[in-house]
Amino acid sequence: MHTLGLVGGTFDRFHAGHRALIERGLAECARLEVWLSSDHFANSKDSRIESWADRSANLLAALGEKAELVSVHVLEDEDGPAPWHETATAILCTPETLAGCQRINSARAANGLSPLGVIVVEHVAAHDGAPISSSRVRAGEIDSQGVAYLPNDAGQASLVMTREVESNLKDPFGQLFEGPEDDPSVAMRAVLEEIFGSHGPVIAVGDVTVKTLQDLGSPADIALIDGRTKREKWADASTIDHSLYDDIRTCTNPASQLSAGLFLACEAAMRAWREHGRSCIINVDGEEDLAPLLLHPLAPLGAAVLYGQPGKGVVLRWTGDDSKGRCRELLAAMDRA
Repeated sequence: MHTLGLVGGTFDRFHAGHRALIERGLAECARLEVWLSSDHFANSKDSRIESWADRSANLLAALGEKAELVSVHVLEDEDGPAPWHETATAILCTPETLAGCQRINSARAANGLSPLGVIVVEHVAAHDGAPISSSRVRAGEIDSQGVAYLPNDAGQASLVMTREVESNLKDPFGQLFEGPEDDPSVAMRAVLEEIFGSHGPVIAVGDVTVKTLQDLGSPADIALIDGRTKREKWADASTIDHSLYDDIRTCTNPASQLSAGLFLACEAAMRAWREHGRSCIINVDGEEDLAPLLLHPLAPLGAAVLYGQPGKGVVLRWTGDDSKGRCRELLAAMDRA
């Protein structure tokens, strides 16, 4: 048993891999010092990373009673205090950071210190066999336990509305920004102020919502339209400018369903935005009302999904663990066709 082990990292979106690393450390060390990347250091890698205060609090909360064996510190560089730490006897790492531990031990030798015992902890696999990582959680691919948000048959079967799902969708799925029906720009301006500076993407569902963003000079990153409002043909749908988007996709989606075609169109649009920053408008032959149930599971954390609430205003729902989890439950409750 080592007296004191060192652990360094960002520890964003504390997940099962983080837990395995800490628990292995506590199994072989009487105490641990966990050095979390500072906000400046972490944000230089990805500005979506949670604050140091949140990451620290989440880590300690996840450890429960074991938290008393752990102290948390601010890490400002790759190696932290490890090259000169006089009381530490071990250091933990994952396979890809082993070289860093070897570099640290070389520095310790130059400083006249004994080498640290290196404890290598294997990654925890997600549902698909690939490692769980904070970047995958931020991207919205998996939850903190490595579980997918989408059903296995997404893109293969059509999902059909049930009474259970319908009853769960009666209330607005997000924050309602109220405004007059004859001037949707009032509510939308408030929404744009709320989402200003967000990481995106901004996803708009519904012709009026898409057109209003267009008229305000802020077209969505991903837009879905079906030529209707309140399930009736909308004359102004023809004024939606498709040239504002990098890609144009089409699909068929019957009412009260989520077709395989709709899923594939949304998946392709999300992938093109994530990998290349390309915007997309999807023309749906049928109805796009239920599309947010697919869009949240597909979107990265922090995406803004907007849709109109007839006679009331615009609903904004941020994509997060809660929205993804709720959509996962609703998709599982739908019938297959």
